[in-house]
Amino acid sequence: MTKRILLASALALAAFGASAEGVSYAIDPSHTVVLATWNHFGYSNPSANFGQASGSIVYDADAPAQSSVQVTLPMSGLASFVPKLDEHLRSADFFDAGKYPAASFRSTSVRDLGEGRLEVTGNLDLHGISKPVVLDVKLNKAAVHPMSKAPTIGFDATATIRRSEFGIAMYVPMVSDEVQLRITTEASAAAPEAK
Repeated sequence: MTKRILLASALALAAFGASAEGVSYAIDPSHTVVLATWNHFGYSNPSANFGQASGSIVYDADAPAQSSVQVTLPMSGLASFVPKLDEHLRSADFFDAGKYPAASFRSTSVRDLGEGRLEVTGNLDLHGISKPVVLDVKLNKAAVHPMSKAPTIGFDATATIRRSEFGIAMYVPMVSDEVQLRITTEASAAAPEAK
């Protein structure tokens, strides 16, 4: 038991503070939420979750600016909590999921703002259009997960996009052009082998 704890501690030190290179973490879709919120004719602020995310985060604790992220969001994972609205959002009026079955984000630069805050710039590919987007990111925690025993990392992020820039302009401006994105994600590296 002691040997396993020492191994996990050594792996955590390598993953989170003593490595010269970034560690790659696989995004956990069951603990990742990409929530889009917009204004509906001034009355309400509905939201939709873009679930089933997949991708990876490379995080370098010693040099956060060397970090990166890439994520894919299938339109099949879109859920607004209203089935008829889900159908409409997936239709050609909005995301046209039949033609564009996924959205993706790939970082191009990471700026370390200190105290666990990062500015992540990247390209968002949505509805067949690629545009730069800036994420305001906060590191929540980097530690060995108590259940999986794997090095695990968690972030929150926010951004604002204009959907019309991606060719999704139905009902603008009555339904807001600006869409707020709130993201929370958990990602894990490979767990150490039991000894």
